Amino acid sequence: MADLSFVKDLREQMANIATEARTKLDEVTDNTPEERAAEIEREFDLMMADHDKLSARITREERAAKALAAIEEPDTSKVPVVEGRTAPAVDNGLTMDYRRAFAEMIASGGDAHVDAEVRNVLKEYRVQVGGTNSAGGFTVPTTLANFIVESMKAHGPMYSSNLFNVINDTSGNTFNIPTIDDTGSGLLPVAHTEGGAVTDDNGKDATFGQKTLSAYAFNTEWIKWSAELNTDSVLNMENFLGRLLGERMARIANAKLTTGSGSSDVEGIVTNSVAGVTAASATAVTADEIIDLVHSVDPAYRQGSVAFMMNDATLAAVRKLKDGQNNYLWQMGNYQQGVPQNLLGYDVVVNQDMAGIATGNKSMLFGDMSYFYVRKVGQPAIYVAREKYAPDFGILGYIRFDGCLSNTAAVKHLVQA
Repeated sequence: MADLSFVKDLREQMANIATEARTKLDEVTDNTPEERAAEIEREFDLMMADHDKLSARITREERAAKALAAIEEPDTSKVPVVEGRTAPAVDNGLTMDYRRAFAEMIASGGDAHVDAEVRNVLKEYRVQVGGTNSAGGFTVPTTLANFIVESMKAHGPMYSSNLFNVINDTSGNTFNIPTIDDTGSGLLPVAHTEGGAVTDDNGKDATFGQKTLSAYAFNTEWIKWSAELNTDSVLNMENFLGRLLGERMARIANAKLTTGSGSSDVEGIVTNSVAGVTAASATAVTADEIIDLVHSVDPAYRQGSVAFMMNDATLAAVRKLKDGQNNYLWQMGNYQQGVPQNLLGYDVVVNQDMAGIATGNKSMLFGDMSYFYVRKVGQPAIYVAREKYAPDFGILGYIRFDGCLSNTAAVKHLVQA
């Protein structure tokens, strides 16, 4: 297990930088000359850039430690020799593990061309897809799949965050979610008269709607690498490929689940959200407008998986805002105890696929994110090709998913003028 004791020191540095940055920003008053105020804001931005670099480093170190804990460093003296496929793979008398079997499969051009021992190991980790020829070498080792999932989590929130309502499915058939808005004043209970007949004219019947989740498929396109690289780096290929494929599939999933059109496409959370506040400016947001955004969402939806969502540039602007009592909207949290930063007491989710502060853009979301459904069909799939790129190799990532906002009253956006 990696030694992460130094992470505590990094968190202390983050806390010190945040405190100094807050003190620096406090120098700006109504009487501060405009030129000096701009200079202070630039200094603040530089400090917070250092703060965010430390945060990113902590995240990387923790991810690396987790990956190392999941996989012990293999003993290179026990790597099976793969030379012309003239002899079965052996492991000095020890049972072959799936990582070495995976390397054999890649080097041999598909699991149909490897020994029975290798094939049996691969079968334990196979993910079957209808219509796929087993001779194509289609397999997902567990550790590689874990690397892909971790990389997707690190890249963007939409596919992997526990804020959303996730549906895991094994087939791509249309999936319907019933919806209902029963909050209208006309649907409230009425006074009852003792002994009186209860009205039965269908006037208070519940009216159901429906949201549909499909299963849209996306791929990473082929990633190619040389036979020489495969031979020289075989013990690190899972980590490398997992990170690469995970990032590519995360970019696809995060973008679509954020701003997908929903018309013969994935529905993004921004797409069907309704306006809570229209900012007075096309190039800025104010503290009052953010407060108004919070209160544009009914109190019933301000508990649970409630959060703000915005891109990093928007968050940088928000960090400098104060309310009418001269208190900062952004609070830096507790770095030692792992308490996250927050805005008006709510978590902030950074999503780089959110639009920035510019004319007509929906630059900020707020509400109960659990009303956004993410449907995942199967696990991310991996295809490997040898003959197509011989003597080199190719690998392809494939993913199916959809999303929908089931209740537009639960999540609203701030849109720029």
